[in-house]
Amino acid sequence: MKKKICYILAALCSLTVYAQQDTLHDQDAQSAASGTLPNLIHVGLQNNYGLQIVKNEERIAQNNATRANAGYLPTVGLTAGYDADLNSGNTTTRSPQTTTRTRNVADLGFNAGISANWTVFDGFKIQTNYARLQELRRQSATQTRIALEDYVATLASEYYNYVQQRIRLRNLRNAVALSRERLRIVRERYTLGSASRLDLQQAQVDFNADSAQSLKQRELLATALIRLNELLAAKDMNTPLHIADTTITLHQGLNYDTLWQSTLKTNVALLNTEHGKNLAQLDVKSAASRDYPYVKLNANYGYTHNNITQGTTAKRDNWGGHLGVTVGINLFDGNRRRERRNAQIQLENAELTQTELRQALQADLADLWQAYQNNLRLLTLERENLIAAQENHYIAQERFMLGDLSGIQMREAQQSLLDAEERIREAEYSTKLCEISLMQISGQVMHYSEP
Repeated sequence: MKKKICYILAALCSLTVYAQQDTLHDQDAQSAASGTLPNLIHVGLQNNYGLQIVKNEERIAQNNATRANAGYLPTVGLTAGYDADLNSGNTTTRSPQTTTRTRNVADLGFNAGISANWTVFDGFKIQTNYARLQELRRQSATQTRIALEDYVATLASEYYNYVQQRIRLRNLRNAVALSRERLRIVRERYTLGSASRLDLQQAQVDFNADSAQSLKQRELLATALIRLNELLAAKDMNTPLHIADTTITLHQGLNYDTLWQSTLKTNVALLNTEHGKNLAQLDVKSAASRDYPYVKLNANYGYTHNNITQGTTAKRDNWGGHLGVTVGINLFDGNRRRERRNAQIQLENAELTQTELRQALQADLADLWQAYQNNLRLLTLERENLIAAQENHYIAQERFMLGDLSGIQMREAQQSLLDAEERIREAEYSTKLCEISLMQISGQVMHYSEP
């Protein structure tokens, strides 16, 4: 009886020491950096190269949305020139016939002028162009928001993937610790003659299998870390990260009707189709503007100076200005009706695209909500299974320490516990992915960036 009690105490001490070593290992390996999900999102939004490119595209659209680019303002030009003519010639009169010869006669001239042209009215096309540039600016801002929300959703998914990989590594390390302790106990029993060599070999095989699985999990964890560092635009892809979350927490209080109303109001893809519809309407107006007359103003002012080397005039200076108004209308060009019909068809397509996307979003939201609810129910069952597996493993461990349970049966209880931990980990992560997708489709994914 004393020997059995010693086995139990030794096993508990071994597990405690291994857990302490495991904790110290995690602290040492991940002390270089720390952060919560909102902190990582903040860093990524500033550093990610793809987002910087999208933001620069938005700045270009803002720079283009000006009255000058739309044609509201006149164009003003300044010109200046200098001319030099060198001529030689013979001039012969009829009667009396005489010939006058000129050689290398130089005429020098200088001119300068300023001119302005202004389209005052062009069938409302200028106003339509300006409205189009403004709509393109707003569309670019929406596209930037699409990129930001996609990035936050991706980063949140990778963040919780890293969390779940750490949880799995922790579970596998615990499995290795249990297998190591079991191997130690069987080895001592084999030495004392109370266990067969078959039991020893089986314990060694199980320990090696758990150790190999733990090593493979380290590789998966390293891959998850590299993916996170890539999203954060880190200089070193192996930069350690100390993630604050040790468990996967779920957002409480999601409601289908609220999510759907939020989708209709704030879904960025749906907002982007609204921009497309507005641009199509402006194209219809632009095509109709060709039915109106146009009014253009033009003005110029110039100065010329000429040096004359022959004749009675030595030099000549001229200056003056001009002001004109042009009014016209394009009566026929052969393309006006075609452009108007095509613009109307494009508007119809934009409206159909918006309706189609709304229907697709409703279907996606319904699918995600169904998966989310099913995962929540599955998670509840798996949590109950985990409690049962923990109790079963505890009882099996006590019986094994007392010698009332075989190594194979102990292994089955251990594997049952590990499987229960794996299922609950997968259920939590799947539920979290559904939650992130629901938040993204309803336009609320930036919630994860809030501290």
